[in-house]
Amino acid sequence: MVARLHDMPFGARITPQGVHFRLWAPDHARISLSLMPGHGEDGDCAQPWHMLPMDPCEGGWFELTTAAAAAGTRYRFEVSGGLRVPDPASRFNPGDVHGASEVVDPAAFDWRDGDWQGRPWEQAVIYELHVGTFSPAGTFTGVTERLDHIVALGVTAIELMPVADFPGARGWGYDGVLPYAPDSRYGRPEDLKMLIQAAHARGLMVLLDVVYNHFGPDGNYLHAYAKAFFTERHHTPWGAAINFDGPGSRNVREFFIHNALYWLHEYHLDGLRLDAVHAIADDSQLHILAELAQRVRASIGKGRQVHLILENDRNQAHYLGHGYIAQWNDDMHHALHVLITGEKDGYYRDYADHPVRLLGRCLTEGFAWQGEPSPYRDGAPRGEPSAHLPPQAFIAFLQCHDQIGNRAFGERITQIASAPAVRAAAAIILLAPAIPMLFMGEEFGASSPFLFFCDFSGELGEAVTQGRRREFAQFARFSGPAAALAIPDPNAEKTFLTSKLDWNMLGCAAYAAWLAYHQRLLALRHEVIVPRLRGMQSHCGKAEVFAPSALRARWRLGDGSVLQLTANLANEEVYVPGSEETPGETLFETMPEAGSPGHLPSWGVRWMLHLPNSGSTGHEDARDTDFKDFKDQGNP
Repeated sequence: MVARLHDMPFGARITPQGVHFRLWAPDHARISLSLMPGHGEDGDCAQPWHMLPMDPCEGGWFELTTAAAAAGTRYRFEVSGGLRVPDPASRFNPGDVHGASEVVDPAAFDWRDGDWQGRPWEQAVIYELHVGTFSPAGTFTGVTERLDHIVALGVTAIELMPVADFPGARGWGYDGVLPYAPDSRYGRPEDLKMLIQAAHARGLMVLLDVVYNHFGPDGNYLHAYAKAFFTERHHTPWGAAINFDGPGSRNVREFFIHNALYWLHEYHLDGLRLDAVHAIADDSQLHILAELAQRVRASIGKGRQVHLILENDRNQAHYLGHGYIAQWNDDMHHALHVLITGEKDGYYRDYADHPVRLLGRCLTEGFAWQGEPSPYRDGAPRGEPSAHLPPQAFIAFLQCHDQIGNRAFGERITQIASAPAVRAAAAIILLAPAIPMLFMGEEFGASSPFLFFCDFSGELGEAVTQGRRREFAQFARFSGPAAALAIPDPNAEKTFLTSKLDWNMLGCAAYAAWLAYHQRLLALRHEVIVPRLRGMQSHCGKAEVFAPSALRARWRLGDGSVLQLTANLANEEVYVPGSEETPGETLFETMPEAGSPGHLPSWGVRWMLHLPNSGSTGHEDARDTDFKDFKDQGNP
């Protein structure tokens, strides 16, 4: 049994003398602490509040240790004018983001996974899920109850969409305002710890999506007592930026760095996915992303595997390999999506002209856009060179919360592409050397949508609803008022309930067949491909387009073997030049019985493995004779 506690320089900490409270409030000369002993109802009229004055210390900090508080005590801070606010570093807010915080004793949870050190990154197969819609209960416990399904699928890591406390009863989690507090609708902190512990017992890593680029619009009180938390020198899509580089920014930086350390140590998580880091503005000599990675790495004990992941629309490759192990590869998704659906509007415009060539570049070099001008971005350059990075520096997916939920009706890929096309795309994603990711329900072809939903009220709720409808007004099918009204209201409870996974689908043969298909692919990945990934060198892949919608790609794997993909992403069969001369063993074919001799059938995918010759060192460059017939992809 192990007790885990991260010692934070703020918030509520249990000591032998009582609970030590600490708050940074540089805009005020006096702060009071309001206590509600026990587990009484949250509210001013529940019982008289015990008011304790706090003495300011240097730098706008206020602190107090009192024996009047203990684990379970609810508390708020009172700033000038009588405004009572939750602790920004609250470990738990049982009455939602506007209510009182609760003192939590993290040492009271007995961890029983002391031998767990994580898993090497090349073994990762990620399963992204939203806690509220993954199970009927919509809780951490509901996820725990379905871990065996995830293990049987062949997944090795679950990635939770943000769980930091957000306003209301439902939401994606990206409008969180209390970054240290698991949302009470999902359960108590110990419920999340039980989920993580149960996952570790089954060999599953647990990753968490965290948001360090903004706070949600409802329930964030920092501006009332610490205006220096934000800056007008930078702006984001959500307004004034978080202050990572101006006066007072040291405390702001510590707030987020300790948040990362808190989740990794106190909750024993195996990694974090940092949301939309392109929206983090920081002109410091040491960028907050670099400092955060340095501090995390310095804190991790020898032998423990912890993985930091980025979402970065700018395709900035320089962070990868320098503290961050991988990035979501939207380019891969977009190129595949264009090929199997034919959709070419919005940001898909950048992939409309040469989707097969761009897919080949993603498969073998990482990013499709590596500094070239992006038409969708009015010609602005996008990206940095990435071919020097190993394929495992990129996370590939056919579906994720964004690419489903940002559609007006939340359709999944099986609703907008043919079954043969989806099977072909899945075979590419799940067997390529990049790290694959599935979105919950994808494994059985779930037909339930995943819509954008939230729980705002009043003027804010109306603004969000109308903003959602305006977002799609540029599309012809939504140009009329009647069509716009057909878009589900994100604030309606029905929108949330409709997005819940229907597990009863697994009782139907068609959905069970999808599940078996994904299980087969992942079993093959773990048996044949994963053991050969470690040690892959830079520039280890090459790709060529040999027909308008067909490509061939090869990779030199870490053991010297060569993995080859041949894919036809079109409705007609295609001749494959030199196919009869290709050495190696066929690992997988989508439709081995179809197609003429020397041809690949429509939506056909073939994977082959050529083992190294005896005496191979296992580290030959990808530009050796095995790749002499391949052409460089060139720029988009």
